[in-house]
Amino acid sequence: MAKLWAVIRREYMERVRSRWFLVATVFGPVLLGILLILPPLLALRTKASEDAANIRILDATGTGLGDRIAAAMPRTPSAPMPQVFNVAPGSLTAAESTATHAVVRNDVRGYLVLDAKTLAGDSARYAGRNASSIGDMEMLTTIVRRSVVLTRLEQAHVDSATAARLAEIRPKLATERLNERGRGGSGMVNAFAGFGIAFLLYMTIVLYGQTVLRGVIEEKNTRVAEVVVASVPTDTLLAGKVLGVGAVGITQQVIWLVTGFVMAKLRAPVLTALGAKADPVSFPPVSPASLLVLVLFFVLGYVFYSSLFAAVGAMVNNEQDAQQASMPVILLLITPMLFLQTILVNPASRTAEVLSWLPFSAPIIMPLRMVSSSVPWMEVGLTILGVLTACGVAVWLAARIYRVGLLMYGKRPSLSELGRWIRASR
Repeated sequence: MAKLWAVIRREYMERVRSRWFLVATVFGPVLLGILLILPPLLALRTKASEDAANIRILDATGTGLGDRIAAAMPRTPSAPMPQVFNVAPGSLTAAESTATHAVVRNDVRGYLVLDAKTLAGDSARYAGRNASSIGDMEMLTTIVRRSVVLTRLEQAHVDSATAARLAEIRPKLATERLNERGRGGSGMVNAFAGFGIAFLLYMTIVLYGQTVLRGVIEEKNTRVAEVVVASVPTDTLLAGKVLGVGAVGITQQVIWLVTGFVMAKLRAPVLTALGAKADPVSFPPVSPASLLVLVLFFVLGYVFYSSLFAAVGAMVNNEQDAQQASMPVILLLITPMLFLQTILVNPASRTAEVLSWLPFSAPIIMPLRMVSSSVPWMEVGLTILGVLTACGVAVWLAARIYRVGLLMYGKRPSLSELGRWIRASR
């Protein structure tokens, strides 16, 4: 046990004290802060330009829809009321050609085409120099949509005041998840939280599993392994390396989660002080038991894949060979990520259930299902038992490959040679 602790301490302290650990640990919260604060601030700058109303409206509906849209457009000294041309449907092509030449001459910014499809609520067409301006197009889309609704209501003999009130109605759909314990919080919040947890687990396993692989290759190339193995059993060395690097990952994740929680709580006050509108960030309710299970899945998933990566590192002698040899392990890890969208759409589907039972995908998919929907605790317990068994098999195989491969140099072993390594190291 003393030797195991010494290896764990060495692996942990060597990486925690490194410059790259500090950079990555600081970069995570900084990036999260940018993602939380920057989009609302950029939204303030995507307002419509001052001359967005300097357009030509070609109205072929015969209902006065163009005049209604023109009256709703914001007017500034640089953009008076838009020019409205009431044209017959058969003359629309010629009117568009004339309007195109006006845009080319820079007389107007663009032109809006209103026809029977627009009045039916299907579509309107716009062409102009500012067609790629998000702010201008959002403003124009909102005005056209509201004006079409008002026109249709008036055609249905609804008085103008009532029509104006009805056109302003914009109901929001609040979603809430229910489970066997009652209310489970916002449905959308749970979906986003599930995706975030799955992605965080995936990235952590990839990054620190690869760290274990590179560490083994480095020890082989520098011949440090020959010295260490003389005083520490290979099984203890493998366990210490996996646990030490895993502790580094847990340390970084705890720092990220704490700083992320603080930033999410401060997001609304900061944006309000900067003049941007922001709703407070909501978090899904997570019980202590669920939190413990999530941590357990992370640890088991990390142990499973890190053991495989360590075995790959013991088999090869350089990074190039490692990329090829580790491809099967990486494919196993990528497979559950390919089904994230499908599972988020229907967490109770058979696909989600099967992937949450398989040992190689359960550490990522089961936490996603637990946050997004209700999963029986019996199923969670059996899945943990299955992943634990798979970890035992992975560690057993990795330890035997590690014991022989750590001191082997030369070409990469074939599958038959790996079989001999495993049998020889019993």
